[in-house]
Amino acid sequence: MAEKAIKQDVFIWEGSDKRGGKVKGESHGSSPAMIKAELRRRGIVPKKVRKKSTLFSASKGKKIVPKDIAIFSRQLATMMSAGVPLVQSFDIIGRGHENPRMQELLMTIKNDVESGNPLAESLAKHRLYFDDLFCNLVKAGEHAGILEALLHKIATYKEKTEAIKAKIKKALFYPTAVIVVAGIVTGILLIFVVPQFEELFQGFGASLPAFTQMVINLSKFMQTWWFAVLGGLFAVGYLFSYTKKRSVKFAHFLDKLMLKIPIVGNIINKAAIARFARTLSTMFAAGVPLVEAMESVAGATGNIVYSDAILQIRDEVSTGRQLNQSMKDANLFPSMVVQMVAIGEESGALDDMLGKVADFYEDEVDNAVDGLSSLLEPLIMAVLGVLVGGLVIAMYLPIFKLGAVV
Repeated sequence: MAEKAIKQDVFIWEGSDKRGGKVKGESHGSSPAMIKAELRRRGIVPKKVRKKSTLFSASKGKKIVPKDIAIFSRQLATMMSAGVPLVQSFDIIGRGHENPRMQELLMTIKNDVESGNPLAESLAKHRLYFDDLFCNLVKAGEHAGILEALLHKIATYKEKTEAIKAKIKKALFYPTAVIVVAGIVTGILLIFVVPQFEELFQGFGASLPAFTQMVINLSKFMQTWWFAVLGGLFAVGYLFSYTKKRSVKFAHFLDKLMLKIPIVGNIINKAAIARFARTLSTMFAAGVPLVEAMESVAGATGNIVYSDAILQIRDEVSTGRQLNQSMKDANLFPSMVVQMVAIGEESGALDDMLGKVADFYEDEVDNAVDGLSSLLEPLIMAVLGVLVGGLVIAMYLPIFKLGAVV
């Protein structure tokens, strides 16, 4: 059902309201008849309904990213706290958003809510942007009559998780960008600069140093097969991505390997624990049963090893076992986390304890990422020096040798 909703077409309609005034807008639907029926339910007499052209719509506006959903969550929570009705809140946020795609999404949800559908059900039609966790929390808030309070919890959760993601991406972006630039510069030197030196060396009439000859041979290879090397890199990247998505065993092996990499593995472990604690704290505080919440928690950790362990913990908890005992047997959670959960279970304040665990590990991730950035900078400079400096030395070795002979 969710996938069908995402693939529905956009229709532009015009009509008149109960007072006879002209109104127009856009709605998602599978056919013009469906749009007309929806408009009549809303008290609008449809006059024109036509399918919106998709020729340029795909490129209209930026892609909706999780950060947009996090900002929307906080805006909606703030507006409802100020007493603004739900439908009007969607209208204000939607019309004021800079991204046309986000505008379209919010106005579609507004139309669904306006026609009498619950907010959770309207959000569930767009699983691409609102996951099970988001929809379940909204549903719990609607049923308990505390939607406003839960929207604030959702907003806090989204902001915290996006902050962790942004930190990790920032730490990985710099070395990745430098390595890519270094590869491009090395390729340019090998293909365009080294051949110029090769022509110069041919007039020496003497044998070249082994290092220089090796670089020249590499240059000749790159001049002949550069397209094959480039194609091979793209093919390896595509094959890696395809295999990771299709093979559960490969994805599990990769996630397990990532956890064991020095420094980086430590950050991934702490980030997974922070997401686990933050997600479970948010859902438990919303009144979602522990066993039911664990499935959403498993998907939020971002690592298959932790996800599988949490699903195993869920099965054990469903038989009546305590959460802290199951976590201890998983051998993934530090003793401090297990003890905090045990205290929370005994005192009946599990959500508070998990919140404190999440705060602690989020700070740990921040500090670890900052430390990684400081460590990588000199390491990257050393790699660049070896790559570029090595090529320069290889080209000047024959000149130094010639000078020594003279």
